[in-house]
Amino acid sequence: MNSFITIIKYDYLQRTRSYGFLITLCISLAVGYSFVPEPNANYSTIQIGGYIGVYNSAWFGYVTAIMTSVFLSLIGFYLVNSGIKTDVETKVGQIMSTTAIKNLTYLLAKTWSNFLVLLTIACLVFLMSVLLFFLYHDTGYSLEIGQFITPYLLITVPSLFLVSSLALVSEVVFGRFSVLQNISFFFLFGVLMVYALPKTNSGFMLDAFGSKIVTHQMEATVKGIIGSNENMGLNIGYVIGNSEENKRFEFNGVNFPTLFIVSRILWSLLGLLLVVSITPFFHRFDFRKSLSLKNPKAIEVPPKTTNSLTLSNLPTTQIDYGVLTLLKTEFLLLIRNGKKWMWFLNLMGMAFLGFLSMEIAHQLVLPILWFLQVSRLSELTSKEFSNEVHYFSFSSYRPITRLLFSQILAASLLLMVLATPLLIRFAFAGDFIAMTSVILGAIGIVLFAAVLGMLSKGKKLFEVLFFMISYAYINAIPFLDYFGGMNHDLPYVLKMSFIVLGLSTIGLLTRKYQLRQ
Repeated sequence: MNSFITIIKYDYLQRTRSYGFLITLCISLAVGYSFVPEPNANYSTIQIGGYIGVYNSAWFGYVTAIMTSVFLSLIGFYLVNSGIKTDVETKVGQIMSTTAIKNLTYLLAKTWSNFLVLLTIACLVFLMSVLLFFLYHDTGYSLEIGQFITPYLLITVPSLFLVSSLALVSEVVFGRFSVLQNISFFFLFGVLMVYALPKTNSGFMLDAFGSKIVTHQMEATVKGIIGSNENMGLNIGYVIGNSEENKRFEFNGVNFPTLFIVSRILWSLLGLLLVVSITPFFHRFDFRKSLSLKNPKAIEVPPKTTNSLTLSNLPTTQIDYGVLTLLKTEFLLLIRNGKKWMWFLNLMGMAFLGFLSMEIAHQLVLPILWFLQVSRLSELTSKEFSNEVHYFSFSSYRPITRLLFSQILAASLLLMVLATPLLIRFAFAGDFIAMTSVILGAIGIVLFAAVLGMLSKGKKLFEVLFFMISYAYINAIPFLDYFGGMNHDLPYVLKMSFIVLGLSTIGLLTRKYQLRQ
């Protein structure tokens, strides 16, 4: 038991002191602040048929609880799904493997550490929701702390524990393939969000995030007001429009049935069961590869020689302060990174860019083709930190104008080379604004990867955000069109130029700060 608690304690302290935790905490607090809009805001987060709730304790407590359950479950997974990987990189896992700690004890401790990290963020959002109640609440309503505690305990906490367990399971199942971890959970999250049988208590038991019983009660309240049993237009998210124009209804919380409470416990137990079930497959930090020699007799040990080394016979060292050599090196590193069979997919994507219709090639094939390079781009400026050679690279000759510039230029050239068939087609069609949009998109996403790599000193943050950007764009969200697939007129080109300029400035200032340190 002492070793179990010790692992939880020190793993929790290590995680909460990391840059990733601070970034996620800031994002969570910023988003949590917007869960309940201020009275004069031009948006709403939960709207039922043109109705929003009056600002009483139940509305603040339940709305922030279900929004935290969903939002923190999504981004929290990407925060905590690297516990085992961190132990591998810091060699702590290899030390642990030599001790008497059992695999199940270690994995359960990691699960609880994941949960405590997410619970810390949820507690801070909880405190902020209480503070927002005093700032925004409607007159005549006093603080009822039970309307805050109950939804967080029954809705948010079990969801976070399930996600903490899934994060550990994905690490064991997918190993070091972090991209597969991220993509598989994102699709699992989507399945869990849409799956529900909303009209019965037994149906609410199948809701992993526990939010549908609350929204169902809100819909029932509005139906009682208007006297209709028709399906109400439930909108969860950020609905643009002045909230003062919406009608108001009084929501007084939910009387949770016993079956629902049992289901929340069962969802948590399911997480524990998954951790126990994958314990036999845990590698316990044993990465030895069996070596097989087909013809060991053919190996000959060269005889010892006493010939001295003649310095004059060695090639003369050539000093080169230019960028071309570094550019070539960085470009080769990008090409050789990852599995060789991935280049078969890249070549297929380039062929599709040349033969499919320009609309499909630009709007669908190009973002997928560029996303396949996520592992290459994510290590663009973070590989120095992960390989612990940043002190060496920072002390090189002109580390910004030579090293950093060559990294960004090499990655931009790689994306442009992949998009060459489409760029040629735009050139023949005389659509130079579309060409410029694609080029600016390539430079912009490379700068985005470089900046996030320098700020987080890792690759996970960019991998997650790039996947979400690509997925959202494919689902026709124009705000995230970074390469002109939906709109590439002159104002768009000017906007992207300012974004590229802004990312360049942030990257330059960040690297200068790191050099001073």
